[in-house]
Order: sequence, then structure tokens, then C-alpha cells
Amino acid sequence: KIVSWKGHGCGKVLKHPSLCPSLRMSGDQKSDVYAQEKQDFIQHFSQIIRVLTEDEIGHPETGDAIARLKEVLEYNAIGGKYHRGLMVLVLVEPKKQDADSLQQALTVGWCVELLQAFFLVPDDIMDSSLTCQGQICWYQKPGMGLDAINDAVLLEACIYCLLKLYCQEQPSYLNPIELFLQSSYQTEIGRTLDLITAPQGNSDLGRFTEKRYKSIVKYKTAFYSFYFPVAAAMYMAGIDGEKEHANTKKILLEMGKFFQIQDDYLDLFRNPSVTSKVGTDIQDNKCSWLVVQCLQQILKENYGQKEAEKVARVKALHEELDLPAVFSQYEEDSYNHIIGLTEQYTAPLPPPIFLGLVHKIYKWKK
Repeated sequence: KIVSWKGHGCGKVLKHPSLCPSLRMSGDQKSDVYAQEKQDFIQHFSQIIRVLTEDEIGHPETGDAIARLKEVLEYNAIGGKYHRGLMVLVLVEPKKQDADSLQQALTVGWCVELLQAFFLVPDDIMDSSLTCQGQICWYQKPGMGLDAINDAVLLEACIYCLLKLYCQEQPSYLNPIELFLQSSYQTEIGRTLDLITAPQGNSDLGRFTEKRYKSIVKYKTAFYSFYFPVAAAMYMAGIDGEKEHANTKKILLEMGKFFQIQDDYLDLFRNPSVTSKVGTDIQDNKCSWLVVQCLQQILKENYGQKEAEKVARVKALHEELDLPAVFSQYEEDSYNHIIGLTEQYTAPLPPPIFLGLVHKIYKWKK
């Protein structure tokens, strides 16, 4: 089992019961898998707030800024599903941890969530979003506006304060620091690709190539949503070999692509009885998997436009091309490809870890 962030040798890797399903899990099973870990994780947030703010919240020079930081953290870091942060924790067996090691695992998981919050705040501004995770976007709050950009930078800065406070005595401290920095850089590169491929008010479908789409997915989504949290847990176990990380990355980047294509598909075809979320990829001129599939069709006259009838024509075209069937075939092929990769994969992480993750997103409907 992954027991602590100590040394550089290969620690024992967890075979967590929730990551070793013998059957494909239903949606209800997926939602209950990490219930205890999620409870522990959420409870740890009060400690995160305390260590980041309590010493300076009344400081005569910086107290007002620290009070603002506390508000930023409490509004933007909580309220999501915590999938990325929990991924770090569930790769560690909490009941087998000494207190310090468990605190490290919980904290690194929250650092992963803070990176997510750091990405979301400016994303909402760029997308002109109104709500995020069930509440009004931070920049939309009265009197906030573009000051939210500075708040996003505060969220990122907290990551490195926490890593120093909890992990600097560990021999492999430099590895997670570099991992967080690399994840930030690669995700921002992906976001840049996304922005320049589909600028607002300029629908140039010539940019929407399969090659460009894969690049956006790899850098904007796959790296930090899948490989990044697993790699953080591996470093906590002292697993820092290039080969081990390369093998792990190969599987998880493929899984990230699978997840993003699935999300693109559900943006248009999700069942409204399952979720109230309404997709807007067509209106927002997004380079999605669906538009790449039918790029050479009549989309040039209708895609990226705000008129309701043009949006309806694009949706109708997706139906005419039977993209639900195309996606269903892709879903099965991609799932089987990922399963095949896990069968070829060698230590230190056992196949059940990857199987648990892919089972969690396979046939995902929300």
C-alpha cells in the first residue's frame, strides 16, 4: 500500500477495494465508492483555512488581504465533486497512515483542488459564465469584476505555501513542486490552444482539425485531470522513476481523451432528466469532438451563431449523421483500448488502480 511520502524507493502500491471492481459499476455504485474519504477530505478543509490565515488575519499591515484570501478560499475551493483531490487520497489507505502522512495526503489533495479553482475563476470570466458549481461565479459577485483575476492568483499561491508547510521535510519534496508547476504550464498551454482555435465572434472552422482537437484535450484536460493527481500520489509513495511515470501517463492521458470526448458528446446529447445542465458548445464556437466529426458538412453556415434556428440546424445535423451511434462505438473502442493498455502495463501501480478510474467514468451520464 502507499503508506507515506518518504524516500525515493518504490513504496508498496495500494490495491484499494474501491479500485478493484470485477464488474462495470452502475452510476449509483460510483457515487458511493469514496463516501468516507470524501467526508474526511471535506473536514480537512477547515485546517487548510486555518493554517493559511489564522496567523495573519489580524495583522495590522496584511490583515485585510488575509481576510479577503479566506473569503476567496471558502467561496471558490468548496462545492465541487472533489474528484481530482480525492484521487490523491484514495490511492493512500487512510486507515494505515500515521497522522503526519495522512495530513500530507489530505493536504496534497486539497492543493490539487486549489489548482482546479485557480483555473476555474478566469475560465468563468473568459466564458462569460453566470454560475459555477451551483452558485454565482466569483467575478459576478457585486463589486468583484476583474479583481477576481488577482484572487485566482492568490489561490495558486496557496498551493506552494501548503506544500512547504506540510511536505518540505520529505526527501522527494522537489518532485511534487515540479509536478504542480508543470501541470499549470501545460494546462495554460491547452487553454491558449483552445482560445486561439475558437476566438469569440470569429467562427473559422478551418481551425477545427482532429489534430488540433487532440492537442487541446491533451494539454487542457487530460494531463491535469487524470495523470496529475495520480502522479502526485505516486511521488508521495516515493515512486519517481521516469519509466513508471511514463507508463502511467500513457494510460491516463488516453483516459483523459476518452473523458473529454464523452463530455463533448454529453454537452449536446445528455438526458435532461439526469441533469439540468444545458450544453452551449455550439453557441460558444467550441472545437469539440462532435464538430470535428462533421466539419465538412453544412456547419460553415450555421456553427458558432447565436440565432436559435441555426443552433437547431446544427443539432439536427448531429442527429442525421447518427453521432450517438458513432460516439457509442468510440466509447466501447476507447474503453477496450484502455483496458488493453492496463494489461500491458508493469509495476509499480497495479492494474486495478487504472481499472477503478476507467470504471468510474465509463458510461458516465452527468
